[in-house]
Amino acid sequence: MKYKQLGRTGLYVSEICLGTMTFGDNPEAGMWTAIGQLPQKEVDGIIGRAIAAGVNFIDTADVYSFGASEKLTGQALKNLGVDRKDVVIATKVYSEMGPGPNDRGASRGHIMDGVKRSLERLQTDYIDLYQIHANDPVTPIEETLRALDDLVRQGLVRYIGISNWAAWKIAKALGIAEAKGYTRFDTLQAYYSIAGRDLERELVPLIDEEKLGLMVWSPLAGGLLSGKFGPGAAKDDDARRTKFDFPPVNLERAWPLVEAMREIGRTHGGVSVARVALAWLLAKPHVMSVIIGAKTISQLDDNLAATELTLSDGETAHLNTLSALPPEYPGWMLDRQGGARAPKPFKG
Repeated sequence: MKYKQLGRTGLYVSEICLGTMTFGDNPEAGMWTAIGQLPQKEVDGIIGRAIAAGVNFIDTADVYSFGASEKLTGQALKNLGVDRKDVVIATKVYSEMGPGPNDRGASRGHIMDGVKRSLERLQTDYIDLYQIHANDPVTPIEETLRALDDLVRQGLVRYIGISNWAAWKIAKALGIAEAKGYTRFDTLQAYYSIAGRDLERELVPLIDEEKLGLMVWSPLAGGLLSGKFGPGAAKDDDARRTKFDFPPVNLERAWPLVEAMREIGRTHGGVSVARVALAWLLAKPHVMSVIIGAKTISQLDDNLAATELTLSDGETAHLNTLSALPPEYPGWMLDRQGGARAPKPFKG
């Protein structure tokens, strides 16, 4: 297991982050029941196995099974006797958590209410990484940043991040934080997979420039790249993607990728398509940590093993070509006009 800086901070997190969307014991959790409803005993086993493999980073959210995921995660750490300083806990706020008009969003009110409840469910005095889960088109950025800054100053939160924001809004938030002396965002949690490389257009250049830590959610495209779908796959009615078709993927582009990864897996001793897809992501220099979720220990073990798989230059180049984004303006014009200005090796 490798460890990387959380953005530009001095905190180190494992390159694999354990996601907890499959944790839940709430039969009234709506769509979350299709993703996973692991009870406490299974949650203890998953977290224990991940920690034994070197994972020190766990990501959850208040909305996962409407609080059950946070509660089960906190109890598992207690049951396993994990020292609080040895685990980095990330959670998120924004989503609808009640029937009232203020039970959602990135307002000061909802953030302050949300952090209190998350701390209680997680059974902890502080949250290592507190993230705004989605874009709030109503609340001013200044209001959100001031509330988060107050939480950091109070010691309830140590670092802050965002998820699913556009590049322009992240850049604006970083500028406001610098101008006003507020705590800046250190991480971005975003969808990224070999079947969905859209963030490379605008977000990756921002990440590189501002030294944000990229946390990848749904690295297997909602299970589409698990090996259970596409050419040569047996039908699996219990697979998550069968019940919850998300995130959207261009299947015409995805199936050739799945077949190519299946063949690469064979050359590496029969490893899974999922392991190849994760190894491709882990090798990206702009990726800080890849979030994996699991329903079983065997699934978790297979995903963890991606840290030990190194693709050859030829295999990586082949997958890069197959998954390359189609040209889009202004990208193709920037390359055309700015290419001559790009630094070139000095030839003396």
